[in-house]
Amino acid sequence: MNLNEDPSAFQKHLGYRVVRFERGLCEMEMPIAPFLMNRNNIPHGGSYSALLDTAMGFVGLGDGITPRRSLTLNLSVNFMGQAKGTTLIAVGKYTGGGHKTYFAEATLHDDTGLLLATATGVFKYTPSQ
Repeated sequence: MNLNEDPSAFQKHLGYRVVRFERGLCEMEMPIAPFLMNRNNIPHGGSYSALLDTAMGFVGLGDGITPRRSLTLNLSVNFMGQAKGTTLIAVGKYTGGGHKTYFAEATLHDDTGLLLATATGVFKYTPSQ
């Protein structure tokens, strides 16, 4: 996967987009939409997890041009707050790894600056398709 290809069906449905990408760092935004809400009328934790996982997955792309893909082997999310704003903002950072796997961490804020969640993950590189 690279940043020059069309968004996946999942990305189109959730509405997230890359707003900043550089080697080892990816910032993504996702509007808080009604279909993301849980029964308490706050964004479902799964929406937090999906955005954190995706931001960390993108940091393994390298330069964003050479096709490279990965799969999540482990995802750990710590929930810390409830969104008050209108947009979720995830920042993923590459923290290390090798030829077959890599490690990343991410934070999730809303557009008011409130820290909502943090995450760490382990990812396995897969062949480009």
